[in-house]
Amino acid sequence: MHLVTLDLEGVLVPEIWVSLAKRTGIHALLRTTRDEPDYDVLMRYRLDILRENGIRVETIHQVISEMQPLEGAREFISWLSAQTRVIILSDTFAQFAGPLMAQLGHPTLFCHELVIDQDGWITDYRLRQQDQKRRAVEAFRGLGFQIFAAGDSYNDVSMLESSDQAILFRPPESLRNEKPDWPVAETHEQLRGYLEPLLQS
Repeated sequence: MHLVTLDLEGVLVPEIWVSLAKRTGIHALLRTTRDEPDYDVLMRYRLDILRENGIRVETIHQVISEMQPLEGAREFISWLSAQTRVIILSDTFAQFAGPLMAQLGHPTLFCHELVIDQDGWITDYRLRQQDQKRRAVEAFRGLGFQIFAAGDSYNDVSMLESSDQAILFRPPESLRNEKPDWPVAETHEQLRGYLEPLLQS
């Protein structure tokens, strides 16, 4: 039995924090897991930047409402969901993901939660669990699934390493060099090309 796990941001939709940075002009928010592999360090940094610049959750919601999935992502998810089980393993937050998941046809998503006070300030975040992507893949394998995984960045590495087949999607050059044995897809059509024979095996 097959199961495909995918990252969300950078694979199916644009990076939410990068989109926010471009909208607000706050270049410090351009920093992502491609630049800072330690997720807690990155999120504490982001929350500090939001507070310093007076950015509340409603501003982020407005940016997200104007975002679209990456070109080809809708068609890819539609095809993949018709072939096998698909689960999105993401380090995004439930309070952000809804509009984007609706545009993708509501595939199953495992992600984290934000802590938001009554004035709309994001005060903290709660992980669903530590290293959730790896632990989810290990749990699925324990249920007898063969896991094919695709991700784009350093926070996907543990998921990819735990899978039966890892595929990188538009990764940074440094990650390509560190994982030369992993195939790289630059488009969703190429990603489908890698997955199709695996799903037929």
